[in-house]
Amino acid sequence: MKRENYVTLVLATIGAVLFSLGMCMCLIPEWNAFQQGVILGIVGIVTLLITLLVRRKMQGKGMFSFDKRTAVSVALLILGVLTFGTGLCMTMVFEGMMIWGIIVGLIGMLMLLSLIPLYKRLK
Repeated sequence: MKRENYVTLVLATIGAVLFSLGMCMCLIPEWNAFQQGVILGIVGIVTLLITLLVRRKMQGKGMFSFDKRTAVSVALLILGVLTFGTGLCMTMVFEGMMIWGIIVGLIGMLMLLSLIPLYKRLK
């Protein structure tokens, strides 16, 4: 295993654990730790962003180029994840919205799947 892959694996695991634990702290009312969960979730997101920058540095690549295609991809990513999450909430939290939640979740999945041809430019 290359060193860059190992460092990425370790940092990404730490970031994902911090983020997911923070979200659990926010969403489980019995824990009574909403503010601490928000802080821990933000630390997890920052760790994941640092992981991305460290990996690019170890591969000898420069910073990201920010153009129109990147902006559209990020906007579609955010919208797709929010749509997918809304569908999950509709199926698991709200009563009587199972079918609508599945439909909204599938729309979110399709939005996320559309990122592949948008980013890779299929030939």
